[in-house]
Amino acid sequence: MVNIKRWLVHTFIPPWRWRMAFSANVLKEIENAIKQSECLHRGELRFAIENALASGWVWRGMSAQQRALDVFSNLRVWDTEENSGVLIYLLLADREVHILADRGITRHVPQTEWDQIAQVMQKEFRAGNFRLGSLQGIARVTDLLAAHFPPNEDRPNELPDQPVIVKR
Repeated sequence: MVNIKRWLVHTFIPPWRWRMAFSANVLKEIENAIKQSECLHRGELRFAIENALASGWVWRGMSAQQRALDVFSNLRVWDTEENSGVLIYLLLADREVHILADRGITRHVPQTEWDQIAQVMQKEFRAGNFRLGSLQGIARVTDLLAAHFPPNEDRPNELPDQPVIVKR
């Protein structure tokens, strides 16, 4: 059954809405936090913000989690030497966060730990604290990765550090 309220939100959210939550300065802070994070572990972080899903996808019942999997693939987060990519995905219209880790990481860190971080971020986002929620989430992801994937001397940056705004 179609959730009409959700469909209306996704259909009529202004395409520029993400800019109200994520100014250029906040996006730069997120990028810098990711750069600093990746000095402390061998993981690769991507931060993706999507304003809303296409109305047809919502009508057919696509969840934020399903879309996060698509974005994980489209951004090639899985394409790292050690299979150590992590995606932090925010679907702004739903105020949902999903954190997905590649198979090299999921052997050591269960999904429940990522879900706990996502819940903390969602709480901040629902309160309108997008900067704080993003930086706290990155810091907590960093702690997990540093514990399980400590850095080594030769650590190339395999994925871009800039947050990506997913366009539909």
